[in-house]
Amino acid sequence: MPADHPRLEPRLEPFQIAAETFVISSHHLLEEQLGIVPINAMLIRGAQPIVVDTGAPVDRRQFLDDVFSLVAPDDVRWLFLSHDDLDHAGNAEAVMEACPNATLVTTWLATHRMAAAGMAVPADRCVWLADDEVFDAGDRALVLLRPPLYDAPATRGLLDTSTGAYWAADCFAAVVPHPAADVADLEAAAWRDGFTRFHQWNSPWFEAVDPGWWQRGISRFEAHQPSAIVSAHGPVIRSGQVPAAIEMLRELPALPVAPQPDQQLLHRLLAAPRPDVV
Repeated sequence: MPADHPRLEPRLEPFQIAAETFVISSHHLLEEQLGIVPINAMLIRGAQPIVVDTGAPVDRRQFLDDVFSLVAPDDVRWLFLSHDDLDHAGNAEAVMEACPNATLVTTWLATHRMAAAGMAVPADRCVWLADDEVFDAGDRALVLLRPPLYDAPATRGLLDTSTGAYWAADCFAAVVPHPAADVADLEAAAWRDGFTRFHQWNSPWFEAVDPGWWQRGISRFEAHQPSAIVSAHGPVIRSGQVPAAIEMLRELPALPVAPQPDQQLLHRLLAAPRPDVV
């Protein structure tokens, strides 16, 4: 999104989606014609608190205030980064600086890509894990599980086996017409439209995949039976809506492709007054 895109008010306060599990939410306007994209992170409080992704740098002050309203910085034991994109890792250095007892859990590739972008974390404060590996957070085991759809090679999701809550990174996302904590707060047609558009824009490679491979990958994910799916870029999908979300993911390759925003849209935006948002 352009650098001058404003944040929207009112904002969503941190909210709980499972035992000791909270979503830290922000949302940014794409364009009036296109909708709003959430930018979420998550906090798992427990024996060894875990910050899951860190949001975008533009939200740094509010993100840190929200996280540390729920947990003391010295108590944070882990920072999990799904991948190194700026809207996921943009505040990683700030979290690691504020949380002296935290260890970064991510992949080898993510740490090297972060270092190349000037966001280096000391190696002795890192743990590198791969797909399907587990790390022990004291009172819970968490599985690194790559989502069926992703836009960066380092991507891993995170499944909390104690609650069934799954952090899906960029998968199961949706462009929304208004801020919403839960997909139940959206009309079904708006959710489906926003879900389709986001994934077609963000991961256009899936148009070329083998249908059998695609369905097997989704079945592999579905077998884990998540109780709630938290996307970095969409409302929370709770248990009653999980089957519908998985079915929408299965259908994506067969749908007509939504057009990408183009130069004509940019010309119209430049010619129009900026929206009056805070």
